[in-house]
Amino acid sequence: FSVGNPHQKDFLTQVSEIFQRLGIGVRRSYCLIISTGVHPYFLGNFYVLTHDGKLVEKGSDLFRKLQNELYNTQILSTSSVSYTDFVTNRILTGEEASLTNAFAAFCHTFLAHKEPDRFDESVVTKAFHSNPDITLRLIRLFKSRFDPDIPEREGLYEKERKEALEVIEGYNTGHRYLDEVRRTIFRTCLFFIQRTLKTNFFVPEKHALAFRLDPEILSDQGPAFASDLPQGRPFRITFFFSRHAVGYHIGFSDIARGGWRTIICKTPDECTTNTNSVFKEVYVLAHTQHLKNKDIYEGGSKLTVVMDAVGLDSPALVTQRLYKVQYGILNAFLDLFVTEKGRAKHPGVVDYFGEDEPIELGPDENMGDAMIEFIARQSVKRGYILGIGIMSSKEIGINHKEYGVTSRGVMKFAEVAMKEIGIDMSRDPFTVRFTGGPNGDVAGNSLRLLLERCPKAKLLSLVDGTAGLYDPEGAERAELRRIVLKQDLDHFRPEALHPGGFMLFRADRRQDGLRELYRKVIRGEKGVEETWITVDEFYKEMDELVFTVSTDLFLPCGGRPETIDRSNWQKLLDSGGKPTVRVITEGANSFITPVARSDIQKKGVIVLRDASANKCGVISSSYEIIANLLMTAREFLAHKEAYVQDVLAILEKRAEE
Repeated sequence: FSVGNPHQKDFLTQVSEIFQRLGIGVRRSYCLIISTGVHPYFLGNFYVLTHDGKLVEKGSDLFRKLQNELYNTQILSTSSVSYTDFVTNRILTGEEASLTNAFAAFCHTFLAHKEPDRFDESVVTKAFHSNPDITLRLIRLFKSRFDPDIPEREGLYEKERKEALEVIEGYNTGHRYLDEVRRTIFRTCLFFIQRTLKTNFFVPEKHALAFRLDPEILSDQGPAFASDLPQGRPFRITFFFSRHAVGYHIGFSDIARGGWRTIICKTPDECTTNTNSVFKEVYVLAHTQHLKNKDIYEGGSKLTVVMDAVGLDSPALVTQRLYKVQYGILNAFLDLFVTEKGRAKHPGVVDYFGEDEPIELGPDENMGDAMIEFIARQSVKRGYILGIGIMSSKEIGINHKEYGVTSRGVMKFAEVAMKEIGIDMSRDPFTVRFTGGPNGDVAGNSLRLLLERCPKAKLLSLVDGTAGLYDPEGAERAELRRIVLKQDLDHFRPEALHPGGFMLFRADRRQDGLRELYRKVIRGEKGVEETWITVDEFYKEMDELVFTVSTDLFLPCGGRPETIDRSNWQKLLDSGGKPTVRVITEGANSFITPVARSDIQKKGVIVLRDASANKCGVISSSYEIIANLLMTAREFLAHKEAYVQDVLAILEKRAEE
C-alpha cells in the first residue's frame, strides 16, 4: 500500500501495532519514501500471514478490518490518550478511538466558546477516558444510527438512545460539580449524535471526519448557550476533525459562499486560545458574510480550521501538514456533499438530510494557489454539483490577490470617508496605520494601492503575524514597495527605518534562564541597535502599535476576529479621552465587535464596517461563479482579460456608490 504525505512520527510503529492487534504476522517487508521535493510518499510491501499461518484473504472480514485500520492511521494520533489507553489495551478499535477523539473535540470546541475554563480540552478528554462504559455506549449509539450495514437502524437507535440518556442523567460519582460538568459533556455528545444528519465515518478511505449537523443542536443547549452569538439561526453546521486539526463550516442559507481559513498554531497556548474560540469565530464570520451577501443569490458561510503545528521546526514541515489537513478536510467535505438525486452518493454515508447543498468556498488565511486549483479539480473529479464553481480565485476565474479585488473596495471606502474629514488621499498629506501582512491579499493590495495612489501618505505602524513596525516619519516607501505582495513584514530591513523607529519580531526568540525574550531592533541616530525584551513587554508594545499610535486613518486588514471588543476599545483613546484615529475602514472581517464599534463611533470616529468595506471580494466571486456556470474553461480563458477588466470597473463603481 502507499500513503501520500504520511505522518512523519511513529507511522511504521503504528502500522506494526495494527498487524499485532489483528493477529497478523509480518514475514518480511520493503518500505520506501519518495519525495517530490514538496511532499513525501510512503510505499510499503508487507508479506503477511495470520498468527495461525493462514492468508489474509481479500474480501474477508479480517482484510476489511486491516484495510480500515490502515486508513485510520491518517486520523488517529499515537500520542492521543484514546490510543494509549483504549487501543493498545484492546478496549477500542483504532476507528472507535478516532470517533472518541472527535466526540471530545466537538464537545470541547462547542462548549468552550461560552465557558472555556469549565470545558477545557483536558477536562472534556478526561470525561470520556475516565468513563469507558459511557464512551462505549455513545459509540454504539452512533453506529446504530449511521452504520449502513445495520438493518432496521431506527428501532435499534431509539432503544440505544433511551438507554444512553438514562445512564447520562443518572451519572453520579458523589462529586457534585464534576458530575454536573461531565453530564453536560455526555449530554452534548448525545445531542451531537442525535443532530448529525450525515457523516463520512463509514467511508473507508478518509483523512478527516465530517459531521453535517442540524442547527437545532443550538436549541438543545438552552437559550443561554447562544446569547453571545449573533442573532439568526444557521442553515447548517458541519464539524470537521482530523489528526492535527479541528474546525467548522457554518452556512446561513442553503446556497451559501464564504472563505476557508486555516489558523496555524505554533505553540500550545495558541492551540488552546484558538480551539476555545473557533466555534464562535466561525459563527460570527459566517454571519458577517451573510450580511455582505444580502444583494446576491448566495447566502453567507465560513469554514475555519485550527491546525496544530506545535513542534514543527521548519516552514517545509508546516506546509506539508497544512496540505495534509486541507486535503483531508476537502475530501471529507466532498464525502458528504457530493450527491445523487439529493442524497449523499457514497454508499458509506447514511443521509438523513436528503437534499443537494450547493456550497461555494473561497480563499482566506493560509489558502495557497496550488490548493485552490486542486480543490476545483477534485470537485470536478468527484462529481460535486458545482464543479469548478466550488472555489473562487482560481486560474479559470479572478484571483483575489493578483487583482486586489477586495482591497479596491476597502481603499475606495477609505477615500470617501477621508474626504468627509477634509482629506483628499490622492494629494493631501495624512498618516495611517495597518494590521495585516504586506504579503497578504487584503493588507498587501491595500498597501500597494496606498503607495500607488497616495503620494503623501505616511505609514506610521504596521503589524502582521511575523512582526510589528513603528516609524515616526513614515516607513520608507521604497522598502515597502520591495516587499509588498512578495514577503511578510519580518523581511522589512530595519536599516530603512527613520531614527526613533523600531521593529518587533515574533519568531526571533531566545531563553534567558526561565524567561523567554523577543528580539527588538531600534533605529537610532547612529544606526540599528538590537535588544531583547520580555514577553510582557513584547505584547504591550504590539498592542500600542495597534491602539495608541496616533493616525488619521486606521486600516485593519488582517488579524483575529474581535481584536477590538468592549473590554479594550478604550485603548484607542489618549490620556485625555480623545481618539487616536479619525477614520477606521475595516478590511478584516469582524475585527471590531458591534458593541465596541458603536462605542467608538460615539467618540466621533468614522467607522466603516467590514460587511460593506470589504464586500468587493464577494461581488468578484459571484461574477466568477456565474462565468464558471455559463462558459466552458476554454471560453472563459479566451475572454478572461476583458471579463476581469469589466468586473474591476464594476467593483470601483459599486464601492463608490
